[in-house]
Amino acid sequence: MASSSPWTRQQLLAAFALYCRLPFGRLHRGNPEIIRVATAIGRSPSALAMKLNNIASLDPAITASGRAGLVNASAADREMWREMEADSDNFAVECQSALTEVEESLEEPAGDIPEADSRTLVETDRPVHTTARIGQNFFRSAVLSAYGGRCCITGLSIPTLIVAGHIVPWSMDERNRLNPRNGLALSVLHERAFDAGLITINDDLTVRVSANPTARNDDFFTAAVERYDRAPIQLPRKFGIGKEFLAFHREHIFQG
Repeated sequence: MASSSPWTRQQLLAAFALYCRLPFGRLHRGNPEIIRVATAIGRSPSALAMKLNNIASLDPAITASGRAGLVNASAADREMWREMEADSDNFAVECQSALTEVEESLEEPAGDIPEADSRTLVETDRPVHTTARIGQNFFRSAVLSAYGGRCCITGLSIPTLIVAGHIVPWSMDERNRLNPRNGLALSVLHERAFDAGLITINDDLTVRVSANPTARNDDFFTAAVERYDRAPIQLPRKFGIGKEFLAFHREHIFQG
């Protein structure tokens, strides 16, 4: 039975993780993912959908666009959002862990395992859930959902060719490794070009292509990358882009 009691921290964490994973247009009670998670946390799909929309009403990218619907966010919702902004990495890991625990509780039990098989399974196939992997899963889901699974430069939407790339590299900013505002959805090619400093994003959110002569003299680079010089990128529907991260990339990574 769905609960009408106050939301616990674990329930809120799972809701925030689900918000980060789902595209903005899918925050409704008929979404199968919302139905499944609602069942696991003892809430109705309507209550969870309302909670997700209340979380959305706190998202600066959504409020700035005028797409926010419900404005009944609780004090606990606001505090959780502040916590996410203040310490995105630890919050991301805690959120993803809460949602993973909820989803694992919905899995069917595997049944009895014969003794020999059980021993082999423990010794060779037991999954290792590291904090880094949990955080990376959160970051990828949050960034890709924000861009609707499309490369923000080209519009490519083939899932196996789209990655969540960091604006400020993972190794250069420990505090913002899992911050969705430090991410861009890019094709594999354009993510590598971005990491190599062959392209960057201007403050007006248009693409700037490097004048690197080696790249500029390559016909494929001209057709696949240089053609997007000065083109506007697709904006994320959630979280927004940290312009401080873009400024860092232009100053320290971009080849000019």
